Amino acid sequence: MSTDTAARATAPQEPSTTHATRSAPFGPRQLLDALPGALKKLDPRLMYKNPVMFIVEIGALLTTVLAISQPFLSADSSASASPTSLLFAWSIAIWLWITVIFANLAESVAEGRGKAQASSLRATRTSTLANRIEYNPVSDPSAEKALVTQIASADLTLGDTIVVTAGELIPGDGDIVWGIASVDESAITGESAPVVRESGGDRSAVTGGTRVLSDRIVVTITSKPGHTFVDRMIRLVEGASRQKTPNELALSILLSSLTIVFLLVVLTINPIADYSNAAQSLIVLVALLVCLIPTTIGALLSAIGIAGMDRLVQHNVLAMSGRAVEAAGDVTTLLLDKTGTITYGNRQAAEFRPVTGVTVSRLAAAASASSLSDPTPEGKSVLDLTRALGLPVPEASDGVAVPFTAQTRMSGVDYDNGTQVRKGAGSMVAAWVAEGAPQNPALIAELDQIVTDIAQAGGTPLVVAEKSASGQAQVLGVIYLKDIVKEGLAARFADLRRMGIRTVMITGDNPLTARAIAEEAGVDDFLAEATPEDKMELIKREQEGGNLVAMTGDGTNDAPALAQADVGVAMNTGTSAAKEAGNMVDLDSDPTKLIDIVSIGKQLLITRGSLTTFSIANDVAKYFAIIPAMFTVAFPSLAVLNVMQLSSPASAILSAIIFNALVIVALIPLALRGVKYRAASASSILNRNLLIYGLGGIIAPFIGIKLIDLLISLIPGLS
Repeated sequence: MSTDTAARATAPQEPSTTHATRSAPFGPRQLLDALPGALKKLDPRLMYKNPVMFIVEIGALLTTVLAISQPFLSADSSASASPTSLLFAWSIAIWLWITVIFANLAESVAEGRGKAQASSLRATRTSTLANRIEYNPVSDPSAEKALVTQIASADLTLGDTIVVTAGELIPGDGDIVWGIASVDESAITGESAPVVRESGGDRSAVTGGTRVLSDRIVVTITSKPGHTFVDRMIRLVEGASRQKTPNELALSILLSSLTIVFLLVVLTINPIADYSNAAQSLIVLVALLVCLIPTTIGALLSAIGIAGMDRLVQHNVLAMSGRAVEAAGDVTTLLLDKTGTITYGNRQAAEFRPVTGVTVSRLAAAASASSLSDPTPEGKSVLDLTRALGLPVPEASDGVAVPFTAQTRMSGVDYDNGTQVRKGAGSMVAAWVAEGAPQNPALIAELDQIVTDIAQAGGTPLVVAEKSASGQAQVLGVIYLKDIVKEGLAARFADLRRMGIRTVMITGDNPLTARAIAEEAGVDDFLAEATPEDKMELIKREQEGGNLVAMTGDGTNDAPALAQADVGVAMNTGTSAAKEAGNMVDLDSDPTKLIDIVSIGKQLLITRGSLTTFSIANDVAKYFAIIPAMFTVAFPSLAVLNVMQLSSPASAILSAIIFNALVIVALIPLALRGVKYRAASASSILNRNLLIYGLGGIIAPFIGIKLIDLLISLIPGLS
């Protein structure tokens, strides 16, 4: 068991408030909490950023002014406007304001979720003292005798070196330059079990606001005050720095263009109908404009983008921009590390393969004896395989253990009777055996064949040999160590293939091993013996071919490739260089999450497309509700278009306006939750989108407007 795993296993488990906050379901309480924010967004200085809803707000203001002034604009100045006219005018004005508020409510609810998450993060920024030390970490890595000065954490600057001991908060983001410690990162990751951070590797980065639970570490600060990882997280989850993505900007331009077109069309219409009063005619024009412009998607567009980032945060992934989330949805090539992503990372003994004349039980006994002093996961797996086969595992007291070392690349046991057993790399064991009597050539050829077969199958061969007290050496066989591919990955890669995404496995293994693992996992291609330069070249080639590339990484050597990739997901346990280079950070440091990130990105794009389709289809139904009602008196032949048989022109127009407002709030949960994504081809997704949201967008308004009309017809003066 690794140190990190051991720390997790022995640590007390506590509930995570961070995850509790993130998983809060949508409900009426969220709407009420978001209402003040929605009202604040009525400020025209904020509304103009959403051209569609800005037009609706202007229309609401105009109809309110007309409703107030209508008694003074009647044809007979001595007579006030009729009750019907006043009730209709005020009804339109009120529901237009409700439409604007509902639109702001969608965005406010999405932002409210981010603010709730930010509150949890803000609690980690406890003001604390930092123990800044004056020394050269290279010449004096332990800093035991260094001069320590206590300063406020806010006064730390880039490059300062601090010492943090057990029980203290880490005052700023940095890299460990000396020491190893168990760190509580629950406030950041939501994971209550501590993790191990140590110098000199890819797990050296620490985050300000986390707490050291054991030991002592020396940290070099890598961020300026106010620019720590937590500070960036707070700004991002609150949406303060969220910029519109290129697709979102394009859609906003399209919606604005449609709004201008409908505005010009409406201004050229002279709605004679039943309305001879100028004020009443203008109110109808405004109602017509609001119902025809794409208000539904205009109201939900911002909320969809914010909710996409929120879904990533719920998966413990921090996106540095909305552009990164959207890019994840357009990814066509995934680069995946083999170790820890496709395989579990620790090779495991899968089979004992004895040479001729040796039984499996004898090989297993020798392999187990030589593994008793091997603390590596591979050594433990040999013992586990022996037990799984029902064979006895020898006791450590039976001989003197010979520990595994990087120099000998072997482990074993020396018995009191002079017998020696060794297990290790083929070349090292062969050299050890050569010290004894010469081997049978046929046996050596058989051994070479077993080793070759294992290597071609993607495994790692460990040769086991025995030497008697007289010095007579004998090769017993080979242990087949196998990289275990994670369950279910082949099916997930098949799903990605149906989505048109190509998967490439990156590994430092030789091509034979890489090919075997790639075939077993079901990836489309592989890059063997990969160097940082090889990764960069692969990404550039893919991008030159028109592909968008996503990859994960945690080391400084991954930083160039992460920066080059369209979606670069850095592990939170990795170096600061990797986290700065990527445009996403996985707080759980789970490389397989890249597949989930792509799914969330595609869900965002599909949600936006589905609700856009629904919104445009909505306008078709509202057209059949309002246009016939406005013109049937002046042009009776248009009565054939009044397919809904609405009660009156006033009821038809008001019903459409009310439905237009209610459908926005009804779709807020869908905008926040997202349209369920299923792995399928683009054509099947389009067909499903048109069938459900296109056809549904046409049918729903017909039903909704008719039901509202039936209710309005019961109100005296509007029937």
